[in-house]
Amino acid sequence: MKQVAIKAPGGLDNLVMSDVADPAAPGPGEITVRLHASSLNYHDYRVCAVEGALPDGRIPMADGAGVVEAIGANVDAFAVGDSVVSGFFPDWQTGDERPCDFSTTPGDGRDGYARERVTLPATWFTHAPEGWSHEEAATITTAGLTAWRALVVDAGIKAGDVVAVLGTGGVSIYALQLAKAMGATVIATSSSDAKLERLRELGADHVINYRSTPEWGEEMRRLTGGRGVDIVVEVGGPATLSQSIVAGRPGAHLALIGVLTGRSGEIPTALLMARQQRLQGLIVGSREHQEDFVKALDALKLRPVIDRSFPLAELAEAFRYQESGAHFGKICVTI
Repeated sequence: MKQVAIKAPGGLDNLVMSDVADPAAPGPGEITVRLHASSLNYHDYRVCAVEGALPDGRIPMADGAGVVEAIGANVDAFAVGDSVVSGFFPDWQTGDERPCDFSTTPGDGRDGYARERVTLPATWFTHAPEGWSHEEAATITTAGLTAWRALVVDAGIKAGDVVAVLGTGGVSIYALQLAKAMGATVIATSSSDAKLERLRELGADHVINYRSTPEWGEEMRRLTGGRGVDIVVEVGGPATLSQSIVAGRPGAHLALIGVLTGRSGEIPTALLMARQQRLQGLIVGSREHQEDFVKALDALKLRPVIDRSFPLAELAEAFRYQESGAHFGKICVTI
C-alpha cells in the first residue's frame, strides 16, 4: 500500500511517499479501514513543516475517513462497508479527563492517516455522517469537532446568541455554519473583501475587514448596539485575543482554540475581569463529543466547505497551498 512518512530532519521537503506492506488482519476489538481522505489542519502543518517536530518515519495527518474492510472479534459498532471517520484523541472516549498534549494524537505522537489502510481499535473511529463523501467526513475529526465543542459543549449556544468567528479557515467556517443552523446571529472577519462576500453567502449577518477596521472589537460592539457578542470563536491567539475581549459582552464565552498569531502575548486581564468573561482553552474533543456531533450533522443537513483537494502524493503541495492563506474552508487530500 501507499503511505507518506516524514524523513529526518523533517520539513515539507521531506514528506516521502513509499510502498509498504498492508497492515495485519484485525484482532479482537479492531477494524481494518481503507482510508480514502484526510484534511489539513494548522496542527498538521506545524508538525510537518517544522524540522525536528516529528520523529523519523512518522506518518502524519490526524484526520482519516474511509470504509471498514474487515472487523475483528467482539466488534459490534461497525460492519464491513461502513463509512467511518477517525478521532483526534483516540484514548479520550468520554468524561472530563482531558488530554493536555498531543502524545496520543495520530500524525503527531503516533502514526497518522497519510496511508491507504490501517488496522486499529474500533474505538478510534466513529460512523461518518450519512451520505457524506470521504473528503467531507475527513473534515470532522479536527476542525468540525473543535467548532462543535466550542459552541455546543462548552458555550451552550442557543438561538438568538451573537457569535463572532475570525477568518475563513476550517474551524471558523464550521462555526459559522453551526451557529446559523442553531439560530444565532454571526459576525465574521477576514482581511479579504472577496472572502467577506463568500462569508455573507454562507449566512454571516455582518462582516468586518480586520485590516481596514483594526479595532474590530469595538465595531462588533457597535453592531450589537453596544452590548457585545455572546460567544467568540478565537482562533488567532495573542494578536487577536485583546479585540475578542473588547468584542465580548459582560459574561461572554471566549473559546480559545488557535495560535495562528503566536503562542504567547499580552492579555488585557483587567478588562477580562471587569467584564467577567469566561476564557476557555480547548483542544478538539472526545469520541462521545464526536458521536453527538455526527448525530447533529445528520439532523442539520449542513455540509462542510472544501476549498480544494490534492492527491496524497502531493501532500507537501497541499501544505504549501495552506501556507499561502488563499484557501476558504478546508483543504483535503484523497488517498
